[in-house]
Amino acid sequence: MPSNFEIAHLWVFWLLPLPLLLYWLLPPLRMRSASITLPTYDRALNYTGQKPRKSALVKRRNFFEWLVLMLSWALLLAALSSPQLVGKPEMKVKTSRNFLIAADISFSMAQNDWVIDGQKARRWDAVKEVMHEFIEKRKGDRMGLIFFGTNAYVQAPFTPDLQTVAQMLDEADVGMAGQMTHLGKAIAKGVAMFEKDTIETKVMLLLTDGIDSGDDVLPLDAADLAAKDSILIYTIGIGDPGKSGSDLDEGTLQDIADMTNGQYFLAKDESRLAEIYDEVDKLEPIEYEEMENRPVTLLYYYPLGAALGLLIFSAFVGSIVQLIRKASRKEGAYV
Repeated sequence: MPSNFEIAHLWVFWLLPLPLLLYWLLPPLRMRSASITLPTYDRALNYTGQKPRKSALVKRRNFFEWLVLMLSWALLLAALSSPQLVGKPEMKVKTSRNFLIAADISFSMAQNDWVIDGQKARRWDAVKEVMHEFIEKRKGDRMGLIFFGTNAYVQAPFTPDLQTVAQMLDEADVGMAGQMTHLGKAIAKGVAMFEKDTIETKVMLLLTDGIDSGDDVLPLDAADLAAKDSILIYTIGIGDPGKSGSDLDEGTLQDIADMTNGQYFLAKDESRLAEIYDEVDKLEPIEYEEMENRPVTLLYYYPLGAALGLLIFSAFVGSIVQLIRKASRKEGAYV
C-alpha cells in the first residue's frame, strides 16, 4: 500500500454488519400469491382429518449468493469511504523581489579571450550563455534587463515572464549601447526603474569589464542613490585585471557593493562566472510558500467498478445455472 494512501471516511465501515442485522431483526417479507383450489379439496380434508392452514415459501439463498452480496456490500462501502492518494502539499513560488540585471555591452565585451566548450569566444557570448541559466533559476522573481555602454537602455521592464527576458537577452549584442562604459548611468537607470515599482525587495546585478568613463553621473553618487532606496547591488567584474589590456576598476565595483550592502565578485572565466551566479542564488534564494490544498487522486471508482462487475458476474452465472437446470428437467421429462 502506498504511503500516501488515505481513506477519507473510515466511519463508513461501521455499516458492514448492517445487512446481517436487518436480516436477523426484520421479519420476512410476506407476499400473497394466487392458488388453485381443487374440487376434491374439502373431501381430502375430511378424509385425512387435517385442518387447512396458511403457509409460506421462504426462498433461501445458497452460499455463493450470500458471498457475492456481502462482497458487493463491502466494496460499495469501500467506494463510499472515498479512498484516495494524497500528494505532498504543493509549494508555490512566492514573488518576493524585483531582480534587475545591468550588463555592460560596450566594445570591450567583444574581446575574444574567453572559452566556451573548448573554443575561443567573445566575453559577451560567454556571459550571455551563463546568464540564461541564471535567469531560468529565478522563477518567482520579477526580472528586468538594462544594457549599458555610453548610454543605458531598458531592454526588458520588470516582468515575471522569464522567457521574454531571455529572448531580450538574445537580441542584444555588443555595441548597441555605445562604445564607452558609463556605470553611473546604468545604476541611475536602475534606480529609476525600481522607483516605479511597489515591491520592497530590490536587487541589482551589475556586470562590467571596464572602468567608468562618464562625467555626468558618477558611479558612487549613483550607488548612494541606490542605497537610499534600499537597492542591493551585487557587482561582477569580467576579465582578469592582471592581464595587459584590462581596464577593470575593481575598487569602484567593490565600493558600489559595500555602499549598498552587496558583494563584489571577480569572474576571470566562464566557469567562475557560473559559480558566482550560484553564490548569488544562495544569497538571494527563491522563496516558496506552502499551498493549503494538496493534490488528491480519488480511487472510489475501483471498488465501485469491482462491486458492479461482481453483481453482473453473479447474475450471469445464475442465468447459466437456471438454463442448465431447465434443460436437465426437459431431458428427464422425455425419458
